[in-house]
Amino acid sequence: MPGKATAVQNGDELVQEVIKIARKLGLETKEQFHVARRIWGANRKIDVILIEGKSRKTLGVECKYQGGGGSAEEKIPATIQDIAAWPIPGIVVFSGEGITENMKSFLVSTGKAIELNELEPWLRLFFGLSLD
Repeated sequence: MPGKATAVQNGDELVQEVIKIARKLGLETKEQFHVARRIWGANRKIDVILIEGKSRKTLGVECKYQGGGGSAEEKIPATIQDIAAWPIPGIVVFSGEGITENMKSFLVSTGKAIELNELEPWLRLFFGLSLD
């Protein structure tokens, strides 16, 4: 299954691809879900909430895209820390040529981040869905 995801060109497309994969698996989705505030007062929103219908097991997904050089990849570790404050489990789904191999290695090592092309099998395991 890895590698089947469509290449995305920006953050909005990444969110939509996560939703597409989730719906293919029969999961409910909610976008931009408001969940309290950050320590400096800004609203905290989770990009995508995934819910398995029978068990009601829930997962928050933050989507991070970096197409070229820039600071987005440097912000992802802070996002992983922010997930710890959520009232539900969460992960970061990342994509884009601008995310360096070193950052990819770091992200995957946290157990809280996954590359888009690995999302479907990860979700199957997390939600206890068929592994076909």
